[in-house]
Amino acid sequence: MLGEIGRGDLAAADRLLPLVYEELKRLATARMAHEPAGLTLQATALVHEAYLRLVGSGEAKWKDHRHFFSAAALAMRHILIDRARRKEAAEGMMEDRRRRSDADAGAEHAVDLLALDAALAKLSRVDARLAEVVHLRFFAGLTVEQAAEVMGVSERTLKRDWRFARAWLHHEIGDLGTGALGA
Repeated sequence: MLGEIGRGDLAAADRLLPLVYEELKRLATARMAHEPAGLTLQATALVHEAYLRLVGSGEAKWKDHRHFFSAAALAMRHILIDRARRKEAAEGMMEDRRRRSDADAGAEHAVDLLALDAALAKLSRVDARLAEVVHLRFFAGLTVEQAAEVMGVSERTLKRDWRFARAWLHHEIGDLGTGALGA
């Protein structure tokens, strides 16, 4: 079916959605759990927007399910980054930082998606596989087992890559937020 979509068969795209919707929704829900309370974007909207980006571009050429779910994770990342950029532009990053009180300094906070995006771009130039691990684990919300299956590597390899990628990102951009990149 992925091949049919790649050849421009729009009916195949209609048949694909019911097959992947629940999995995409689960991934989006897991991803949205990392976002601050009160966020206007809901998991359902994230799934719909990501799916539209995936099949609506007319350039859908996925080799297999790994490639499809990697593309879905990347689409979710771009949607969240775009929203973060719009929000930052509207509020003004410096003004937001000045408003934070000392009481908030120790509180759990959301990941700075713009800093993470920049660091991920750098990581992908250093090691594309590590960047893919972050996409699948953080943006798509896959478990170690699921990400290992999607990437076609052992769970042990995936865990090692995940630990290294998290350490690299923490070193690159410092504090990502309490529990931001999980275990």
